[in-house]
Amino acid sequence: MTIRRLPPEAVNRIAAGEVIERPAAAVKELVENALDAGARRVAVRIERGGLGLISIEDDGGGIPRDELSLAVERHATSKLTAGAGGDVDLLNIHTMGFRGEALPSIGAVARLAITSKARGVSEAWAIEVEGGALQPVKPSAWAALSESGTRVEVRDLFFATPARLKFMKSERAEMMAVSEVVKRLAMARPDVAFSLEHDGRASMRLSAEADPENEGRRARLAAILGADFAPNCIALDQVRDTVRLSGFAGLPTFNRGTREHQHLFVNGRPVKDKLIVGAVRAAYQDLLARDRHPVAALFLDLSPSEVDVNVHPAKTEVRFRDAALVRGLIVGALSHALAGAGHRASTTTAASALGAVRPHYTPQPALRAWGAAEEAIAPGDFMMPSGRVEAGAPSFANMIAPADLEAAIQSTPPHDPEDARFFPLGAARAQIHETYIVAQTEDGIVIVDQHAAHERLVYERMKQMLANGGVRRQGLLIPEVVELDPSEAESLAARAEELAQLGLVIEPFGAGAILVRETPALLGHVDAAGMLKDLADDIAELGEAHALKERLEEVCSSIACHGSIRAGRRLTGDEMNSLLRQMEATPFSGQCNHGRPTYVELKLADIEKLFGRR
Repeated sequence: MTIRRLPPEAVNRIAAGEVIERPAAAVKELVENALDAGARRVAVRIERGGLGLISIEDDGGGIPRDELSLAVERHATSKLTAGAGGDVDLLNIHTMGFRGEALPSIGAVARLAITSKARGVSEAWAIEVEGGALQPVKPSAWAALSESGTRVEVRDLFFATPARLKFMKSERAEMMAVSEVVKRLAMARPDVAFSLEHDGRASMRLSAEADPENEGRRARLAAILGADFAPNCIALDQVRDTVRLSGFAGLPTFNRGTREHQHLFVNGRPVKDKLIVGAVRAAYQDLLARDRHPVAALFLDLSPSEVDVNVHPAKTEVRFRDAALVRGLIVGALSHALAGAGHRASTTTAASALGAVRPHYTPQPALRAWGAAEEAIAPGDFMMPSGRVEAGAPSFANMIAPADLEAAIQSTPPHDPEDARFFPLGAARAQIHETYIVAQTEDGIVIVDQHAAHERLVYERMKQMLANGGVRRQGLLIPEVVELDPSEAESLAARAEELAQLGLVIEPFGAGAILVRETPALLGHVDAAGMLKDLADDIAELGEAHALKERLEEVCSSIACHGSIRAGRRLTGDEMNSLLRQMEATPFSGQCNHGRPTYVELKLADIEKLFGRR
């Protein structure tokens, strides 16, 4: 078979298949170019999901006339510079895009028109590329440019490669993909104004924020992720060595069914990195149900030389030089912030409760029957409920509870009615259906699920005991030899010390084999081979032994569930108030071990609206 060079047109179309696989990819490349040009305003306009038209207009530095034709050549870029010896540093990237493939790739499969006015120049110039055919540069009368900027128009995307059009999704699906790309870029740059228009209708208008690092970033994220995000997130800002993590993470009870609401940025670049995803999962692992995922927008800033952004054609994946440092920073910062949130629960739980409540209007026949019954009842037949529990009610002391909780309950002094003003969860007023505690706060009421709340308290005590005393081990009468892939066995042996802290004692046993000597006592009989294979998969994918930790936590969670106050138990006033005080002092008490809220707070103003008082 004869080897021959492909024509430039075919080369460009092949490159387009790698870089521009759908309209959203073209929008991403063009908006990144605008941001790299110093734009403070980016306007995106598309038609037919981007297949008919993609128009990106910015107020950046513009492209000089003599560089327009160079801009549509492959591997021509203004974002990489050669050193003294002519070598280009590909490991110290400070820009969003840098390879110089986007414009020629788009021009190879579409009708591309670029109009630009460079800063300090009085006239604008334009160039067109149609299916790879380059037209000469010509002057333009683009009146929209006052100082400088660029407008890139892409018409009839993939007209030169009709086969690719068969793989496009519906116009709505392509539009949603474009919108997601613009949103992610807008989250990364709150100092830039963004607008998105589809088929003549504006779908997004975001003004530039004056404080892009703090409240401005929160406001931009709330505008994109929804108004509920701002009151239900926790601010992060921690530095370890030369790596900084900032952003906002949602409360555990503010969660979603998929990971699509986790937005990760490295040096301002939106990425999808399995290491970061695994770190987020580790931080929330015992706060959410397995099928729920947190909402977060995390921003990592580090030296460009410490991260490789050139590992994927679309630049959506990165590789860190010190992955363990980055992962430890993310897990530590998130865990610390979530612990600092204490008993906070999402405000959306109260909103959902209020949304389910509807004012009840009694029909006139019922009112008449009520009046007749009222006349037949003698005075004194009704007594106002005292809200107290009878003396024979089962005591909290007879229930299964850790000793420290028991002592706290016994030592808690009786509560005064005025205590509602001094505690975040207020003072207990009643227990309803022997399951829910109703407490009065300074400006509303709190309804607590007594079983879910105490389950979290017991679980946190058990975690603390495990952390202080380590995990008890059980020695195997006959150590078990597990055969693995040599690379898997090596990765497990390298983490033998970490696994020992979790109660699993292993050691290498020749090439591709691991000897298991001791296992965690909490787990009882263990399938050692299955566990080691799961651990090897976790280490390969996420860099940490999640499987063992999760199994230990599941056992602790099960013990906490069976060892906590059950629904149907009556509590005294002091016992209810003691539970509230313990919740206020315990991290993560706003949600149970399964990720459900332990309490709902209703403000007095919202209750008054239900009854028409406001």
